[in-house]
Amino acid sequence: MRGETEVPFFDEAFSIPVADRVTRLPPYLFGKINKLKYEKRVDGVDVIDLGMGNPTDSPDPQISEKLAEALADSRNHRYSVSNGLFNLRKEVAARYWKRYGVRLDPDKEVIACIGSKEGFSHMCLALMGPGDTGIVPSPSFPIHVYAVMLASGNVIALDCRDPSQFLSNIAYTCEHLYPKPKVVIVNFPHNPTATCVEHDFYVELVKLAKKYNFLVISDFAYADICFDGYKAPSFLSAPGALDVGVEFTSMSKSYSMAGWRIGFCQGNPEMVRALGTIKGYYDYGIFQPVQIAAIVAMRHCDEAVEEIAEEYEGRRDALCEGLERLGWEIERPRASMFVWAKIPKPYREMGSIDFAMKLLDEGGVAVSPGRGFGEDGEGYLRLAIVENTQRLRQAVRQIGKVCRDESED
Repeated sequence: MRGETEVPFFDEAFSIPVADRVTRLPPYLFGKINKLKYEKRVDGVDVIDLGMGNPTDSPDPQISEKLAEALADSRNHRYSVSNGLFNLRKEVAARYWKRYGVRLDPDKEVIACIGSKEGFSHMCLALMGPGDTGIVPSPSFPIHVYAVMLASGNVIALDCRDPSQFLSNIAYTCEHLYPKPKVVIVNFPHNPTATCVEHDFYVELVKLAKKYNFLVISDFAYADICFDGYKAPSFLSAPGALDVGVEFTSMSKSYSMAGWRIGFCQGNPEMVRALGTIKGYYDYGIFQPVQIAAIVAMRHCDEAVEEIAEEYEGRRDALCEGLERLGWEIERPRASMFVWAKIPKPYREMGSIDFAMKLLDEGGVAVSPGRGFGEDGEGYLRLAIVENTQRLRQAVRQIGKVCRDESED
């Protein structure tokens, strides 16, 4: 859904009486790796960073040129409207109709966010409170868990790697939990595992939502980063989806605009209105030149989006082929910007955090340990395909050297 924020690597107890919502947050499991990565870079080590889903490519030149043009207009430096320019929301609605056959009212069913992560977090705040429960996919992208917790809700994490079983477990939880879950969060193509679903998955999810009276939040951050002819379906394309949920999308990955912080929520008008109410108190909207440039991106840069997906597909192949030659068990993803790799057998007892630390310390390659995404992620690493193919092949060589040196000891 979004890129990850590198959280500070301290986790000491607070000496002042902070709110319970802060103390409920667990220690940040990527902290040790981020600290070592920082120290290595300070020492001049060229770390190949495959740990964070942070695109390294520039947007299409048309987008940057429009930003520069908009910057020259003094009117664009004032506060903007918090729900986004109308023409921007109209482009989002047009894109949904063109790609998914979904009709959206740009006034009532679309809102712009300061990156979809901000919108997702504030949506949880708008919908949830003490005693409410949210179902999240597991292994879990951290904000899916923490946004529910920060809204004072309770989290139930269900393994999503088998989508049909995930649906069955949602139904079972709703049958046996009282009060029933208020929100179900889905994230396909999935971060971190790259699990994908077909349209029928969302048809069944909408039926469950109506049967058990829960709301759906779909995180669709990797909508356009698809490979091998796969087309990721939109939750909103399922019949009745607008009755029960919303979907978050982002310009970060599809357009290589991660640092621009612009995303969208679209779907159920009451949920969109609730998010708009929260945002009206928290922010003054996105910097207007960024919104104007985003309009140009959606109008004129479809070809660039396809080229970005093709670039990621080539990187996926380069990384997977290299790891397969090393003997790693790899299931090539059909979408997203991640490879979810099982840790080689000789290192599984070490645990994903220590193995990731080893690759960084001895090989200069930063990866994300599966344990950082919850207990279901243990035994795996998540590798982001954000570097170019040459750097990815170099990363494989350095990983291979670490493993060979270990076997020779």
